[in-house]
Amino acid sequence: MLSKRTIIGLVVGSAIIAIGGYSLLTHIGTITINEDYTLGIGDTIPYTIPAPNNTPQHMMIVGDAFDLKLTSPATGLQIPLTSYKNELKLDWVHLEDGETKILIQNTGNSELHITGELIRSSDPIWFTYDLMVITSGVVIIGFSMGFTLRKPKGF
Repeated sequence: MLSKRTIIGLVVGSAIIAIGGYSLLTHIGTITINEDYTLGIGDTIPYTIPAPNNTPQHMMIVGDAFDLKLTSPATGLQIPLTSYKNELKLDWVHLEDGETKILIQNTGNSELHITGELIRSSDPIWFTYDLMVITSGVVIIGFSMGFTLRKPKGF
């Protein structure tokens, strides 16, 4: 017969393992980020987009005036520091695994609105984090099973 604390530990541990497993599955492969950002007057924002080969990217920048510098891996899209006015639509594809680096500076008299659909590869730290969550669920189950074997003094 399982004690009440053991059953609670099994339920909580199983829920934590399920959450960690689901999170592990969602962090495999690429992640789509829908960007919608407003940049103040005179501000600068850098973007670093790590992505695998043949990953399409899209970004649209609308504002009074702005400077943009973009470098893509291999022989992909390369834009030296250039000034733009009103609107810029960028569509490019990663030709090999690597990082696209974008630097945007608002040089106009109004806010800059940046929208886009950026597809990036998952950060490896999430894999480690998900394994830690699953391990904590196993530890909780292990401790709760100890209550079934023997009841420590004071319980």
